Amino acid sequence: MNATVHTPPVARTPAHRTHRFALLLSREFWEHRGGFLWAPVIAGAISLLLTAVFFVIGMVAMRRADSDAGIFLDDGTRMSINGLDLGVLAAQMSAEDKAQLAAGIDVAMMMSSSWPYIVMVFVMFFYCLGALYDERKDRSVLFWKSLPLSDGETVLSKVVSAVVTIPVMATLAAVATMLLFLVMLSVLVMIHGGSPWELIWGPGHPLAISLSVLAAIPVYAIWALPTVGWLMLCSAWARSVPFLWAVLVPVLSGVFVAMFSVMRIFGLDAQWFWSNIVARMLLGVVPMTGHDLTRLDGADFGGSGLLHLIQPAAVYSNLLQPATWIGAAAGVAMLLLATRLRRWRDEG
Repeated sequence: MNATVHTPPVARTPAHRTHRFALLLSREFWEHRGGFLWAPVIAGAISLLLTAVFFVIGMVAMRRADSDAGIFLDDGTRMSINGLDLGVLAAQMSAEDKAQLAAGIDVAMMMSSSWPYIVMVFVMFFYCLGALYDERKDRSVLFWKSLPLSDGETVLSKVVSAVVTIPVMATLAAVATMLLFLVMLSVLVMIHGGSPWELIWGPGHPLAISLSVLAAIPVYAIWALPTVGWLMLCSAWARSVPFLWAVLVPVLSGVFVAMFSVMRIFGLDAQWFWSNIVARMLLGVVPMTGHDLTRLDGADFGGSGLLHLIQPAAVYSNLLQPATWIGAAAGVAMLLLATRLRRWRDEG
């Protein structure tokens, strides 16, 4: 006689909110890893490739130079271009020359690492613009709404992906590009008899710059909220071509304000509207705040001037500006409205 054994049902514990949110972030990364990861990496690689090409062209041009051409050092010593010895040149450098060299190295590092950031601006803009529109367009929103996930969690995962994941990936790619650029420059210096530590790594500040750009990500995330909120609001609301709605509404509003001098009612001019409304709605994804632009105006790039502009104390001074928090509050309000629209929007 066979006895039937009844196995008691196993109680399943629902996934914790943090676990669900981590899965949502992973989903966003894997669905958009081409823009999140590979786009800044490829941009950095192209930057390094072009740099290598310029280095080769420069070396070939030097070898083809007239053997009689040369430069004279401060003590009257003549040094030929074809036989360029950077070790001798470094020995003749004054303290002021070394300060200028340090500034030049820092600027070169920042320029070499700029390509991933340029790509980041476009990736972030179009990711936010399609974050809620694309899922309605391909009807995948119906699948995600069938899961035990709230609209707030879903929208928040997209916001965190935009203001944290994308900048972190771009910054890591930029730092890697910068360090590889220094390695290439070090090889070039050694070929010409110089010391990379004396002429490149010592005068420059690669570690300080790397830590500074990483520390700036939270400030950038807060500054970008108005643009992220506006783009996601358009993404949730527009039935088609969200790009046109996102761009034309603020631009035409600026034109209207300028034509009819609306801001004079408040004692302001049209330029204020363009700078504080239109620009904040469209250009917040650019990692440069209005306060940063003010600090850059007339800044001294000699010595460690560039390093002072990007150090955490200077970058975090943006958090003392009322415009930063007013814009962030407006961005949060638009994100809440986008969450509401995602819940009720019907494409049928």
